[in-house]
Amino acid sequence: MDISYKEIYAMNKEEARKQVVDTYFTVGSISQVARLWHTSRNVIRKWVKRFEQRGKEGLKDESRKPHSSPHKVSDDIEQKVLEARKKTGYGRKRLAWHLAHEEGIILSPNTIRHILNRHGFKGRRKPRKVFYPAHWVWETESPFSLAQVDTKDVLDKGTLGTKLWTHMVRKRLPRYQWTFLEGKTRLRFLAYSRELSLANGLCFMVLVMLWLRGYGIDTEVNWQSDWGEEFGGSNPEKLAMLEEKYYRPLGAHLARIPKGRKGYNGRVERSHRSDDEEFYIPFLFDIQDRQQFLNKASGWEYFYNMVRPHYGEDMNGKTPFGKLKELGYDLPEEFALFPPIILDTISTDCLLQTGNNLLAHYILSTEYR
Repeated sequence: MDISYKEIYAMNKEEARKQVVDTYFTVGSISQVARLWHTSRNVIRKWVKRFEQRGKEGLKDESRKPHSSPHKVSDDIEQKVLEARKKTGYGRKRLAWHLAHEEGIILSPNTIRHILNRHGFKGRRKPRKVFYPAHWVWETESPFSLAQVDTKDVLDKGTLGTKLWTHMVRKRLPRYQWTFLEGKTRLRFLAYSRELSLANGLCFMVLVMLWLRGYGIDTEVNWQSDWGEEFGGSNPEKLAMLEEKYYRPLGAHLARIPKGRKGYNGRVERSHRSDDEEFYIPFLFDIQDRQQFLNKASGWEYFYNMVRPHYGEDMNGKTPFGKLKELGYDLPEEFALFPPIILDTISTDCLLQTGNNLLAHYILSTEYR
């Protein structure tokens, strides 16, 4: 033969099998057919036997699916995985933790990944576009050198729904959440306000920086935020004034993400989704006044920093405070429990007295620590 079995097989599998079977019935010798088609006797023997048993149907590919799968996840458990995914939106590692704690179902993250893939839940994202000269949070080497800072409008009807939105308005609960997220460990400090103002933004910065300095954190902190007016807007002269008067005296630096590129503050943005799913939507109806709101917010901050496992890059199910301890920071648990307050109540005095003396007194007089 001038052409081999392998060459025909590459073009058409069934035709190649048919040709070697036809040749066998012509010459009657498996060894001779193998020499003619430049292949092995086992290949010829296999397809001749299949043809004799089932005719042309025997020359088609057979399913390689195993006859039995003793370790296959049951349909009921698979359905619970899909329902949990739709309900929570969690990834495979978090789903494994959720199912173990909520349903008593122990599955590995890889098993969950296979189940999700079979049902069309794809977790891969499009590659990020490079934006020079911005720096990502994972480029930082030590905790507290970069903080992602942002505000969240809690009163979002599209997220909360009409009933929760109406409840918030009627109870006059704080509308805006202020979030300081330490980039490397994801440790968060929260505060609230009724208005989104520069005075509240500066007050939040001063409170957090005094809290860090009070616990011996002397790292220069880059406060990376968007271009909102509550963080100084976009006027270069105004930003330089704020940097000089308020940020530098406390060892802080005012940084900016590129406009329209929220990915640079992706960790704090993602944490706001957790706020909605795990705090506001489940618990807002139980809150009747401002003090209850702050108490619940304190509990949520405790849970987020001290109990809740995180599965982002380098976290591997650790809590933010646990990750901080792993990186060598010997701090008491109280450090992670920055008490949320209503910024509007003290921000005016904060600006009038430049912040430091007034807020230090405020922290001591209200047992802030």
